[in-house]
Amino acid sequence: MRILVTGHTGFKGSWLSLILNELGHEVSGLSLSPEGESHFELSRISDCIQSDLRADIRSYSLVEDFIKETDPEFIFHLAAQPLVKASYRDPIYTYEVNVNGTLHVLKAASRASNLKGMLVITTDKVYSNESNSSRAFTEHDALGFGDPYSTSKAMADLLTQSWMRDSKPPIGIARAGNVVGGGDFAADRLIPDLIKNTKLGKPTLIRYPNAVRPWQYVLDCLYGYVLQMQDVVRGNSSIFNFGPCPEEYFEVRQVADGVSNRIQACDWDKDTGENPFEANFLTLDSTQAETRLNWRNKFNFEETLDLTTDWYYHYLNGKDLDKVSRKQVKEYLNT
Repeated sequence: MRILVTGHTGFKGSWLSLILNELGHEVSGLSLSPEGESHFELSRISDCIQSDLRADIRSYSLVEDFIKETDPEFIFHLAAQPLVKASYRDPIYTYEVNVNGTLHVLKAASRASNLKGMLVITTDKVYSNESNSSRAFTEHDALGFGDPYSTSKAMADLLTQSWMRDSKPPIGIARAGNVVGGGDFAADRLIPDLIKNTKLGKPTLIRYPNAVRPWQYVLDCLYGYVLQMQDVVRGNSSIFNFGPCPEEYFEVRQVADGVSNRIQACDWDKDTGENPFEANFLTLDSTQAETRLNWRNKFNFEETLDLTTDWYYHYLNGKDLDKVSRKQVKEYLNT
């Protein structure tokens, strides 16, 4: 199929483009250019992109024109402002990109001639979690509000749900948690911060080391998106959570220790400064995806850390990351 990925230069978008290309699809991308080091550039993802537009999804005319030009049969919408702390610094930009940008893609996609479906990617943080719940969220739980990022993604999710009611072709929504893997260089994320500070020779300060998160290998999550794409193309407007099983819930400090044990120069300490509120426990119930899509995480927590740190080990030692990324994708699809 001809597939358009918005946000294709980002961490998840670049890995998704690589998977789709390996599966034989023709991939186009619409995104801002990556800032600084990125999986997209280091792994030469541009080699597998047919049409590559660097544009801001806040411009409806650019989105509409590119969709007309590429004539996609399926769209993955990942483009977003994805960082909690950045959303506090610039809430207007966050809402414009995450809400208005989603509306632009939905509207432009509705005019595409040969579109068979679309998948909008939101987040586990769309759920109402004011009580700091200790149970995993299901797709039927209420959405809520919190920091500007979480609120903007909940708004985008609700916007998409309202659009889904009358949409032809069908639209799906995918919600995932803390996805990790090689090539993430975003600010204020645990493993990227550990790696960046390793290069600088200093410890990483961690805000909430005892917080529990649904850690998941990036290719496990993205393969769930691929399976949901197939479900949407069959005519199903669906919402799915993609997260680890309960046995794979781990604290932030356990991830930091796991990385430090594998890359000896990594070190961390607790951040005792003032930080914005974050839920202490946030996990997803993926039973629906397991039952309806026959989806499972292929790798457990230790294997996820092995694969992630292997990529960064090659990065720290100046190796060919194009080969590393493609090897991980091929081996994943053959597992």
